[in-house]
Amino acid sequence: MMRIGLIRERKTPPDTRVALTPKQCANLMQQYPGMTIVVEPSPNRCYTDDEYRAEGITIQEDLSDCDVLLGIKEVKIDYLIPGKTYFFFSHTKKKQPYNQKLMQALIEKKIRMIDYECLTHIDEQRILGFGLYAGIVGAHNGLLTYGKKTGTYQLPAAHEVGSYEDMLKAYEQAIIPNIKIVVTGSGKVAAGILDVMTQLDIESVEPEDFLTHQYDYPVYTHLKGAALYARKDNDLFHRDDFHANPEAYKCLFSQYVSQTDILMNGIYWDEKIARLFEKQDILRNDWRISVISDITCDVDGSVPINVGASTIADPVYGINRKTQEKEVAFQPNKEVIDVMAVDNLPNELPRDASQYFGVHFEKFVLSELLKEESDIIRRATICEDGKLTSHYEYLSDYAYA
Repeated sequence: MMRIGLIRERKTPPDTRVALTPKQCANLMQQYPGMTIVVEPSPNRCYTDDEYRAEGITIQEDLSDCDVLLGIKEVKIDYLIPGKTYFFFSHTKKKQPYNQKLMQALIEKKIRMIDYECLTHIDEQRILGFGLYAGIVGAHNGLLTYGKKTGTYQLPAAHEVGSYEDMLKAYEQAIIPNIKIVVTGSGKVAAGILDVMTQLDIESVEPEDFLTHQYDYPVYTHLKGAALYARKDNDLFHRDDFHANPEAYKCLFSQYVSQTDILMNGIYWDEKIARLFEKQDILRNDWRISVISDITCDVDGSVPINVGASTIADPVYGINRKTQEKEVAFQPNKEVIDVMAVDNLPNELPRDASQYFGVHFEKFVLSELLKEESDIIRRATICEDGKLTSHYEYLSDYAYA
């Protein structure tokens, strides 16, 4: 027996995604007769309250009778119900300062916090996330920005077309000029970017060819692993060593800046990992990049001219190469680099993204949650019963301060 509640998103700007669609809720209740799913009403959710009601799902304001509560973004402290099990993206595992009070509240209220970001297989591969749709929308936005900046083609904003299917229809009429694109990263984000490349008939080329050839059609090259990093002492790359000792590695991206029109950045980054470039590099005489789609969106991170997250309504800002100050975007000016830095990209295609997320939650997480013991759930549980779990004791100074 389990009662699950889908909570209302209350962050500003509002996130419209949801962990389970109406049809997924109905199917799960049919599959698991002892399970009940209820939904907190919301004026912003991409699936309306009436769509849930049409599937026989109860809409109710008070979720205190639920065992498990599913959200997407961080829950506001005043709305946390003590003693419950919560799933959402807490953004606390890196000791993010802006969520320290949330972390402390989770401890104080004795909440069992299971973070989607921490749900992993034994090899540390993430199970759940919106990375695929972040990659899809980020690639789309990068191409849209280049077309608007240069006046060479037009694409509609993803949130204006409403679905990935409709976005693909727009691609049927799009003709991309002979530009050169670098895609960085691996995993779901990169998979989303590569899907857009395929749909728009942008051809893949090897890194070596990308550096030495010019083309009369659009191309991209995919940089990850040994194509992007090498040890400082011997120029070799070993994946396990890189993950264990990232500070021992240099980034090889510098050689691509003279051959690239658009950078689509999908790498995981932290402070121990070399940046793709440094701020002074944008002053290079051979700097060619005019658009950067920073999909992973680490402010002053792997893309150091990311000076802050943008919004879906206003997704792009310009950075002047000489002054490094923000300017108006979409200028046909080579001295201004356009940066797309939206930090909630999947929210441009919320129904598609929610459907995808819900499928994976059902396949890989719900069955684990229903077990008496689950290594997957245990690894993702940041705190319970008023204290951090053993995996997250490194957060002690952050959680108990």
